[in-house]
Amino acid sequence: MPARPVWSGAISFGLVTIPIKVLPATEDHSISFHQYHLEDMGRVRTRKICEIEDREVSNAEIGKGYEVSKDTVVAITDHELDEMPLPTAKAIEIVAFVPAESIDPVRISDGYYLQGDGQVSAKPYTLLRKALARNSKVAVAKFAWHGRERLGLLRVKDDVIVLHAMKWDDEVRSPAPITPAPIELDEKEVERAILLIDSMTVDDITGQAWATDRYTEALEEVIHAKADGRRPPRTAEEEEPAGKVVDLMAALEQSVQRAQENRGEGGGEATVHDMKPNKTAKKTTAKKTTTKKAPAKKTAAKKRGA
Repeated sequence: MPARPVWSGAISFGLVTIPIKVLPATEDHSISFHQYHLEDMGRVRTRKICEIEDREVSNAEIGKGYEVSKDTVVAITDHELDEMPLPTAKAIEIVAFVPAESIDPVRISDGYYLQGDGQVSAKPYTLLRKALARNSKVAVAKFAWHGRERLGLLRVKDDVIVLHAMKWDDEVRSPAPITPAPIELDEKEVERAILLIDSMTVDDITGQAWATDRYTEALEEVIHAKADGRRPPRTAEEEEPAGKVVDLMAALEQSVQRAQENRGEGGGEATVHDMKPNKTAKKTTAKKTTTKKAPAKKTAAKKRGA
């Protein structure tokens, strides 16, 4: 089932306007938890309390405000935000084209698919898509979502234009404070590291055996086991390594040999080996827990008494 649009507007490409709808390009399959009172497994909820009136307020009574000073708060309505004189409020405005390799991946965050909105968008959308696909450049754009103006990157994926939100220059921290000190390396060690990279190289990460969220799968097993009254599965006991490897060259040689063996004579993909859990993690996993069923909702009178 296609995702629901999260925004609609237009791509501004010079004097060309392309009506579009914005749809999420990714989805989250992770398991989420609620908070419960462990003594009786009653649901713990967050209430919004007005600190002046000392009472719970509904969402309809809540709005945005900015604290100008300690005694002055300015209320800002959603209508006022929508009416701001900002060119990018209803448009994804392309401001430049740059080589794709010039974009630092650390700046890129969310991804969205851009769908042409109506027949009027068909030709200009296709024009921009083909122009981007035949060029080694990507489009840099500005747009305004969720109360702020953002920087974006447009590229093509499977005949669809994709928008990636990006960080502004001042939002990217400099790595200078953690830059490691110069280290002397033997050229043979560098060559072995490159050989290891070549041995573990694949053409595409899609469909790889290791490209699976095994944490979520393991968490589902724990939940189902406890729901059925069974003991949750535990990590198998493994012998701790005798000591730390101090010979870097020997570790590289062994790693290359293992990667080549995993690929096999037929050139199969390398496999990923699970990291050994530390002792603390084992003890935590082995600890027995009990499942408590959530009780029926308490009566209003009992709640008042509490």
